[in-house]
Amino acid sequence: MTAAIDYAALVGAVGDAVVVCDAAGAIIVWNPAAERMFGYAQAEALGQSLDLIIPERLRKRHWDGYQKTMDTGITRYGNDVLRVPAINKAGAALSISFTVGMLHATDGKVAAIASVIRDETAKFNEERALKKRLAELETQLGGQASA
Repeated sequence: MTAAIDYAALVGAVGDAVVVCDAAGAIIVWNPAAERMFGYAQAEALGQSLDLIIPERLRKRHWDGYQKTMDTGITRYGNDVLRVPAINKAGAALSISFTVGMLHATDGKVAAIASVIRDETAKFNEERALKKRLAELETQLGGQASA
């Protein structure tokens, strides 16, 4: 026999941010990990748009894609991880990765989009530093080869 799952407790216990937005793009779920990651308390985030965490320069692109997903019911980010910049409440840049899941109404239309988000800022910064160091070493070796 399988025990019933308390889905609210599950979302609250997950270490990654879980953010769910309704068809209009308003945040309807914001778990404790989202609070830690982005700095907004649940009460501050609920009812707001994702513009809270989307850098201004990327908002049009995001909302164009969001609307297309709502219209078609199709997303390529259900299985593929999307990596994008984000911002927290203090305005600091983050590097996040996430997947999305479509939540459908009884009529089959998309009613909400759920995202599971991980902060990969430290990893992104480490990779950028390694790439910079590699480029510096390649430049040094290239200079030595021609000498």
